[in-house]
Amino acid sequence: MAQSIFEQTGEQLADTAHKVSRAASAVADALEDGVGAARRVAKQECRAAAGLLDDARKRVRKHPLEIVAATFAVGIAAGTAIGWAIRRTHLCNKADVPENRQ
Repeated sequence: MAQSIFEQTGEQLADTAHKVSRAASAVADALEDGVGAARRVAKQECRAAAGLLDDARKRVRKHPLEIVAATFAVGIAAGTAIGWAIRRTHLCNKADVPENRQ
């Protein structure tokens, strides 16, 4: 009887080890597939960025004055928005602090 319990335990351990081995193999395969997919996506994005950069260069060569004017307008708009936000924050902070009058 003792021998049959040991045999059953040994068989269960062998079966469990085999299942763990298969699971580890499946995880390794999934990880490898994920890394491969990430590399493919990175290459595609790199090509897309290079294409956008080439398009931008061509556009600047074709329409340099329009690009300069658009850049200037965006800079003015951004500066105005930042200045407005800073002024508003400064005024709000100033209104929150009570004045000490003695």
